[in-house]
Amino acid sequence: MTLDYFYGQSGELFSYFRIPKALFHDCRFRQLSTDARTLYGILLDRMSLSVKNGWLDEQGRVYIIYTVREVQESLCCAEHKAVKLFRELEDFNLIERKRRGLGRPSLIYVKDFSSGLPKAQVQNCPNSNSGAAESAILVQPKPQANKTDKNKTEWNDPDPIYSGGIREQLEDYFYQALEVDLLLRLCPDDEDTIYQIVDLLVDTCSTKRKMLRIAGDDKPAEVVRSRLKKLNADHIRFVLDFLAENTAPVRNMKQYLLAMLYNAPTTMNLYYQNKTNHDFARGSPGR
Repeated sequence: MTLDYFYGQSGELFSYFRIPKALFHDCRFRQLSTDARTLYGILLDRMSLSVKNGWLDEQGRVYIIYTVREVQESLCCAEHKAVKLFRELEDFNLIERKRRGLGRPSLIYVKDFSSGLPKAQVQNCPNSNSGAAESAILVQPKPQANKTDKNKTEWNDPDPIYSGGIREQLEDYFYQALEVDLLLRLCPDDEDTIYQIVDLLVDTCSTKRKMLRIAGDDKPAEVVRSRLKKLNADHIRFVLDFLAENTAPVRNMKQYLLAMLYNAPTTMNLYYQNKTNHDFARGSPGR
């Protein structure tokens, strides 16, 4: 395929999705993935259509409807990837989804990324070929001449993980091994927890740490990975059941959940057997 060059201002004849520079420069969004930044730009563009259609709630807030299927088509990605991008934007408080149930698509509120920034740092972009609302550009202060090792240290992740390619492979593996689509149909009320479990499994299996702490004990990372990769949909339903029955406060939910997942292959059958014995001892329900 041979493409021509741009001449003069011919590049301004087209419409574009605009991604705010703040998503790349602001330290608050440093961990936001490139795909999530792209999706945010697409959602911003869709807001102009909502304004034209009068899609405002009773408080005057603009909302949009943009389904997982539309994200798949726009970004050429799988369903679980599209769902993950929505959740990533939610984690960074860049969108808010209002689920309506009954098979209807969620309402999406695109949040103002510039909230909390000094007004002097935000400028409106006067000229645009996109139909989206005027985007804002973060004006960064000039960096100091001296860059010390301390600055590098502040940007280091305390729990380093492998590259995105390995993470994507792990995501694909766990979505298939755990039959996530089936779990979502069987346990619709636990959707958020199911996605959190997948994220936790991917984070744990993609870490570069040699030792991992499980229930207060340090275990070799390879042993933990091997155990977690044996999980299936039944184990996840067991964890969901156990979480629903637990009424005691949990101080560290991440560690608590990781310990449950690690022990699920060895404790699930004992748990259900004990529950069955308890029911028989009390007498069958309804009698």
